[in-house]
Amino acid sequence: MTTPPETAADYTEYRPLMFSIAYRMTGSVGDAEDIVQEAFLRLTRVLREGATITTPKAYLATATTRLAISHLRSARVRRESYVGAWLPEPLVTSELGPAAAPDPAERAEMSDSLSMAFLILLESLAPTERAVFLLHEVFGYDYREIADITGKSEANCRQIFARARQHVDQGRPRFEASREQRDEVARRFFEAAGGGDLNGLLELLAPDVVLMGDGGGRGQALLQPTHGSDRVARFLLGLFRRAQNEGTYGVPSLVNGQPGAVAYDPEGRVAAVFSLEIADGRVQAIRSVVNPDKLQHLGPTSDLYLRPDRDLPWRSWPPTSPRRPPPTRSWRASRTRRIRGCASCSPAWSGTCTRS
Repeated sequence: MTTPPETAADYTEYRPLMFSIAYRMTGSVGDAEDIVQEAFLRLTRVLREGATITTPKAYLATATTRLAISHLRSARVRRESYVGAWLPEPLVTSELGPAAAPDPAERAEMSDSLSMAFLILLESLAPTERAVFLLHEVFGYDYREIADITGKSEANCRQIFARARQHVDQGRPRFEASREQRDEVARRFFEAAGGGDLNGLLELLAPDVVLMGDGGGRGQALLQPTHGSDRVARFLLGLFRRAQNEGTYGVPSLVNGQPGAVAYDPEGRVAAVFSLEIADGRVQAIRSVVNPDKLQHLGPTSDLYLRPDRDLPWRSWPPTSPRRPPPTRSWRASRTRRIRGCASCSPAWSGTCTRS
């Protein structure tokens, strides 16, 4: 009885690792999936030629990393000409699986390395520096293994990591140590923003909080970040007030390992994704992605907030004059609770529907 020849399908168990490397390298779900697919295609070609892969995990990690480095070098020009602030494509999950991070401390560390703040910081590293740093710091590869993956010497990898580590440590974001406290702050934040509670929102925002949006020239987003708790709070209240009037609703989610929400238009299409950076019991940064090109992997995208040929049409709320009362309906309470998995109300995909 002969053993059937190996194929790339025999190594799909390494796909999560490959995607984790590619996504942290590129900050793009679509590009990461393409890189993983190309790595498997290369493995398929090698196996068809009769070669024997003694360590498939190392082979696939090497192929993925080198493809990601090549992609970053070719994408640098596109990043430099990007309209407005650049944010990673949001990775929306419910929770890291136990197989990926069985220990709570490890799970928290993996979540932090997925955060938008961390991925933005990695953008300042050269492609090879980013690869060396991620492989050693996040994935636990030793320098000998990293040298084999990157094609550099072991001594060179040590030097590259030292430079990258020093740079990252200078700007490394801080996160709330307690997940319970973090989630409670996020819950109160969305309730205050959706309920028009200016004072409640100000209590939750750090004095130097920053609001950043990624529209990519297509979605309605501020071209420059907004700083300061008062300005951010008033802008958010205006934003949520407009969302209520247009029937947009939010679903709390884990976005890049941190608290956030996915916003849907009245037809159940993805309109935006919010991510919160929380530390010391307050929201330090709010990041929103409204570029529809970066939301396609989450389902059908909305055209409700495509950017017109002018500045953002909404105003901050409350206005300077207190003559108009704040809205009383909560952003989350204004919609009937929705459940996933019903295709009857949204034939295009299994989105959400109102329980009858």
